[in-house]
Amino acid sequence: MSAATGSRPQAVLLAGPTCAGKTALALELAAHYPVEVVSVDSAQVYCGMDVGTSKPSAAVRAQVPHHLIDICDPAEAYSAGRFRRDALALIPAIRARGNIPLLVGGTMLYFRALLHGIAPLPEADAAVRARLEERARDAGWPALHAELAVHDPVAAARIRPADGQRIQRALEVLALTGQPISELQQLAEPAPLELAAFAIEPADRAALYASIDARFLEMMAQGLLDEVRALRARGDLHPDLPSLRSVGYRQLWAHLDGNSSLAEAVAAGQRATRNLAKRQLTWLRSEPAWHKLQSLEDQELVPILRVMDEMAGR
Repeated sequence: MSAATGSRPQAVLLAGPTCAGKTALALELAAHYPVEVVSVDSAQVYCGMDVGTSKPSAAVRAQVPHHLIDICDPAEAYSAGRFRRDALALIPAIRARGNIPLLVGGTMLYFRALLHGIAPLPEADAAVRARLEERARDAGWPALHAELAVHDPVAAARIRPADGQRIQRALEVLALTGQPISELQQLAEPAPLELAAFAIEPADRAALYASIDARFLEMMAQGLLDEVRALRARGDLHPDLPSLRSVGYRQLWAHLDGNSSLAEAVAAGQRATRNLAKRQLTWLRSEPAWHKLQSLEDQELVPILRVMDEMAGR
């Protein structure tokens, strides 16, 4: 991987926590370079989830080509493995059109899958997952996390006791293969591409969290509750689906189920989004090869502009 130097990259990665300014920077780059944006967002792939995912508007998407948006129904499960396959197909296709693939988002699992590869893990098994979800309803995910710690302490150390999605997957893999997921993950292969990786890492955390809280209120004003209500009214969706585990949707769904007041759900959604940003920043700190942008000031952008110039042949 190239972080801003070395051989000519075939794509530019732009990561960062939610509300850090990734979209604004991507559109600014697209105004000066022949860019096609590839979304690296595990929620924007789903149709009907627009407000809560800050999905780019139709006008923006008409102006700048965007990929991996609105490609799944919320009842489906889009995965890191599928993202990697999609991204590795899109990058050479975009380059063949003479454009620059700009992969933008905050789903760090997807960036990790692209950069470091996907372990040879089994496909999801509905029956196993249903059994694990039933056990979690009875005992709670922390109890299943304790069980995981006995059989795969390496994986358990990386997973929070309340992270049901990852606990479920680790126990599912153990049940299906008899092998710890942490061991299988060591068999992954890195991306067969040269990639220039940049990350926005805001220095002012308090300002970032204030922006997160304000944006959640903006989404509520834009109709987020009605969006969740419409998804719930379909009748074929439930809050354990990957799509509806997204921050904001999960908390408002709980409100509509009568488990919290609207004010409590909004506060929980804001808190969950701040916690997501903390996890995103923690992951970025563990990736020293990424070139870190502390702000969107002109002097901070020199390295990414240099790579964009190179890829545009300037």
